[in-house]
Amino acid sequence: MSDTLAYKIIDAAEWREALAEGLYAGSAVDRADGYIHLSTEGQLAETARKHYTGRTDLMLLTVDLPALGDAVVWEASRDGALFPHIYGPLPVNAVVDAVVFDAPAGAS
Repeated sequence: MSDTLAYKIIDAAEWREALAEGLYAGSAVDRADGYIHLSTEGQLAETARKHYTGRTDLMLLTVDLPALGDAVVWEASRDGALFPHIYGPLPVNAVVDAVVFDAPAGAS
């Protein structure tokens, strides 16, 4: 498990808003759960398949976890695997890369 980088799939419009504000407060699901959901590299494909199938209006953020300090908590989630969660907003300066992301297509 890498403890330095994690990934967040985000709506492109939400990313533009975050850039303007300097912070990302999370998706509606994140806010309802009380933390921002992230995935490790190994968890990313299943996260995309499970939550974003067929979406093309997305960005993939690469997040520098050490820059977030104690706001990052590793917690058991899907199948008991540990996922990085951010308690608090994500400062855009902790995002080291942001690229256009198309989730996998759904079943035909």
